[in-house]
Amino acid sequence: MASPITFSGFNNIDFSSIVTALMQQASLPLTTLQTTQTAVKTQITQFSALASQIGAVQSAAADLSDLASISGFAGTSSDPTAVGVSTSSGAQAAHYEVVVSELARAQVTVSTSSAADSDTTIVASSGTLTIGGVDVTISGDVTLQGLAAAINDTDDIGVSATVIRTAPGTYRLALTSRETGAANAFSVTSGLGGVTFGGNAVEAGDASLLINGIPVTSSSNTLEDVVTGVTITAYKASADAVRVDVAPDSTALKAKVESFITAYNGVVAFIADQRKATGAGQDASIGSDPLLRQLHNALRTSLLGAHGTDTLTTLAEVGVEFTRTGTLELNDTVFDSAMANHTEAVKNLFAASDGVFSAVDALLDTYSQANGFISSAKARLNAQVRRMDEQIVDMQDRLAIQRAALQAEFSAADAAISALNSQRDTLSNFMGGLGSSL
Repeated sequence: MASPITFSGFNNIDFSSIVTALMQQASLPLTTLQTTQTAVKTQITQFSALASQIGAVQSAAADLSDLASISGFAGTSSDPTAVGVSTSSGAQAAHYEVVVSELARAQVTVSTSSAADSDTTIVASSGTLTIGGVDVTISGDVTLQGLAAAINDTDDIGVSATVIRTAPGTYRLALTSRETGAANAFSVTSGLGGVTFGGNAVEAGDASLLINGIPVTSSSNTLEDVVTGVTITAYKASADAVRVDVAPDSTALKAKVESFITAYNGVVAFIADQRKATGAGQDASIGSDPLLRQLHNALRTSLLGAHGTDTLTTLAEVGVEFTRTGTLELNDTVFDSAMANHTEAVKNLFAASDGVFSAVDALLDTYSQANGFISSAKARLNAQVRRMDEQIVDMQDRLAIQRAALQAEFSAADAAISALNSQRDTLSNFMGGLGSSL
């Protein structure tokens, strides 16, 4: 920053104000450039906001382009605390009576040896503990907590180790299988002198159910492959039958469609706001950038176009309709009718490889990816900001030189005028003295 000007103060000319006024005039191009740079930075922020809007649309489209996650059926349980049910692609209307005789269990084995604490008493100095055929080798002094950590850090061990307090001053090592089921039972062989194991606290076991009178066993309490498109989860064993019904229900799919509509309308509103701001002369908007028109037209074309070769090929046929303002809305009557009469065709229109939302997802990839249109636009603007940074520094340097030169000139002028004023005063005094002597 330039030093402030100090003038004599004996003259009637305000040189400091003159320098300030001249520098303000000279700084106008700099101010204009800084204002332009601020607008460009705001444009970068607007593109980031657009990227978020696109991300919401793409996420909603991805939910609708996953055929496995789309089901026109929903499951209900008469006792959700005992038996849970969910559906996916391939589910059909059906009724099941489910009796959970046994839950799948994970094996738990607790050491018969104990220690007075978990983290100071040495329980072994060296040796190998073999769990399910996997060796855990100890090469130095170890506490129960250290042994548990060594077990948990071993790859493919298949168990989790914890230290439990079974009584005051009594700590033991507990090994729990990471997976339920008899197939995931494990053996323990201890080569550590101070650590021993006996029987199991919990034996590994499979889940045992009756589904419509048919015996079913599973290593997991979540049965995904017993009934096509239906996942049954056992929560507790009981002799009482739980009624599970799978019936047509488009509620979940409709919610996904409505989420997509909301996200798409968000993009439309964003683009409209940017165009309005540009029309009002706001330089910080991106409404004039051709990328917005390109995105809007491409999305609209994709959503209006025909997709696939099934009974239904357009979104309008399932009730997803464009309004006169360019937004989307859902016609519930048309949607419910399509789901009731053409369930598979709706799913194929949405999620087949040539379906509408697969196409939308692929289209938006060209905008959202690291080398996509949005990133390219931001990179272009960031480069512009950097160039402006260099220009601003250069202009500030030139203005500093100009200010220094003006300060020097006006300081010299001030000194010259002061000298002249001094000479004038001297001469005046001389003439006054001469007059009085006559």
